[in-house]
Amino acid sequence: MTAKNTLTLNGRQVAFTDEPNLLEVIRSANIDIPTFCYHSELSVYGACRLCLVEVEGQGLVASCSVKPRDGMVVLTHTEEIREIRRINLELLLANHDKDCTTCPKNGSCQLQDLSYRLGVDQVRFKCTDKVYDLDTSSPSLVRNPNKCVLCGDCVRACDEIQGIGVIDFAHRGAGVSVQAAFDKNLDGVECIYCGQCAAVCPTGAITPKSEVEDVWVEINNPDKTVVAQIAPAVRVALGERFGLPPGQATTGQMVAALKALGFDKVFDTSFAADLTVIEEASEFIERKKKGENLPQFTSCCPAWVKYAEQYYPSLLSNLSSCKSPQQMFGAMARDILPEKLSVQNKDLVIVSIMPCTAKKFEARRDEFTHDGIADVDYVLTTQELARMIEEMGLQFDSLEPASLDMPLGFKTGAGVIFGASGGVTEAVLRYAAEKLTGAKLDNVEFPDVRGEDGLREATIKFGEAELKVAIVQGLANAAKVADQAVAGESPYDLVEVMACPGGCIGGAGQPVAKNFAVKRKRMKGIYEIDRQLQLHKAQDNHLVAQCYENNLGEVGGEKAHRLLHTHYQHRRRIDEKEISLIEPVGTETGPRLEVKVCVGTSCFVKGAQELLNRLTTHVETTGLSDRVDVQVTFCFEKCEGAPNVQIGDKILGKCTFDMAVTELDAQLAVCGS
Repeated sequence: MTAKNTLTLNGRQVAFTDEPNLLEVIRSANIDIPTFCYHSELSVYGACRLCLVEVEGQGLVASCSVKPRDGMVVLTHTEEIREIRRINLELLLANHDKDCTTCPKNGSCQLQDLSYRLGVDQVRFKCTDKVYDLDTSSPSLVRNPNKCVLCGDCVRACDEIQGIGVIDFAHRGAGVSVQAAFDKNLDGVECIYCGQCAAVCPTGAITPKSEVEDVWVEINNPDKTVVAQIAPAVRVALGERFGLPPGQATTGQMVAALKALGFDKVFDTSFAADLTVIEEASEFIERKKKGENLPQFTSCCPAWVKYAEQYYPSLLSNLSSCKSPQQMFGAMARDILPEKLSVQNKDLVIVSIMPCTAKKFEARRDEFTHDGIADVDYVLTTQELARMIEEMGLQFDSLEPASLDMPLGFKTGAGVIFGASGGVTEAVLRYAAEKLTGAKLDNVEFPDVRGEDGLREATIKFGEAELKVAIVQGLANAAKVADQAVAGESPYDLVEVMACPGGCIGGAGQPVAKNFAVKRKRMKGIYEIDRQLQLHKAQDNHLVAQCYENNLGEVGGEKAHRLLHTHYQHRRRIDEKEISLIEPVGTETGPRLEVKVCVGTSCFVKGAQELLNRLTTHVETTGLSDRVDVQVTFCFEKCEGAPNVQIGDKILGKCTFDMAVTELDAQLAVCGS
């Protein structure tokens, strides 16, 4: 047991053990020190200076970055500290877009809350910042630089949780700002739309992109039949917006609210999750038997899929070809509901209620639109649904529960646990256990795959069969597992990847969680729902069985594969114009022959930089600067042929310096003639 130490906090003795910093000790003593840049799941940054306290013998220190020591004497609210905090807030507000009434974060903004708590009722400083344009390019997020307080939470979340670093600090001094690479919009860089930046942002600088108004228009159109599907994780988080504890299941109230809002039918994404289990587990068993494309990576998380398309195109064949439950539901609904509801497909509107911002991007993928009709029309986050309920004036916690509609509303516990990290793996194991052994599985829980660590491993034995699985949350952890697979050194058979900490229960569309304890309660709620259901294995869902019998045919068969499976593509990481490296020497030059050298990751590691340098030197030393324009580009989407060089309209794969010079001379000769 860790020995207890004590310090004196505002005149009283406070015990502490292994708290990482003084701030956590103070908060454990029920004193909420204000912060912007401190997040328990991120590294300590110490930039906002709101958490200043006075330590005897040390003066004013940032409590987030000071370790507690036995015998410390600490004051948290001296007059000097209070005044410094108020001045800091005033300085932030002076350069902040104060249009709070129309801000998406109004009511949940930390800056707004602290201004009230600290009594800041006027701003004595002039605004010096210029006005930045809003970035609405992303299908999932809106970035408003005018509301940024430079706390760095978004920067660290993208770097530390996802390992990407899409956004970072740029410039210096008074001109510092948070920007995407090359000052581009989010849709022009390698953003995976996970929204963890929005989840940690204390203001309205980054928020989920709303589709509420579009959905209201559809609901109020008498020619449309509007149906909803609700994801597992939403039911254990929505109640938080209405004063209910995290983890409390509100499925019945949510169905009642959706019906009151005007939705014609309400179904459960967990039904499609049961479908996903059957298709994905069958695919896995077949791969395991053949020893092909292992480890099999899950494909339920659209942020992970886009990450793999951008960074690990060589692993795309290792991803399960199964669509996510959201998209499986959309495909099945389009196949079943028009006849059942006597409506044409073009007049059927399918709305997903999701915990995830990346689902908005997923619904717009070209692969999921057929004959001009998207499988899923709109995606609302948990936050957006809460806003619609509030706008309608519904007393959510007082609503009489209502039932989900059939047949797409029936599910087993296997479909529900998809909402927690490890849930997809556990659901697949519940199916695979019976298929591999031929015996009924009575104990359906696999505690070894549950937990909170970013990377977990488990070895599961079914008779003579042995499966080694990995469960990953956060794409920085996924990169470690993916690198092993690329190197041919992966020890795993099955790898589950979720971009968000805790899985879908920690999605960026959920009510903002101040700490992981909230996510822990949501996770607990998911597993409690599973235990309370009568059926826990996807193969026991009789309505899914009927779906195969009446609509899909065989598991993995032609129609099942057409409706429930998809394919992936290598994506450009950065949408960037080429950068010219050589200026023409002459004053009057005509069009120059373009030589484009890719310096994307695959090409870079295979010698593109050296090739670029040699070609640039060759053009300059041979007097071709007026005829040849050497440019840097980021991707031809031909990573398997790296390094790639384009000369004119011809792309040379596995290009060498001699190959490039030969082709350059040939094209110049044609141009000269």
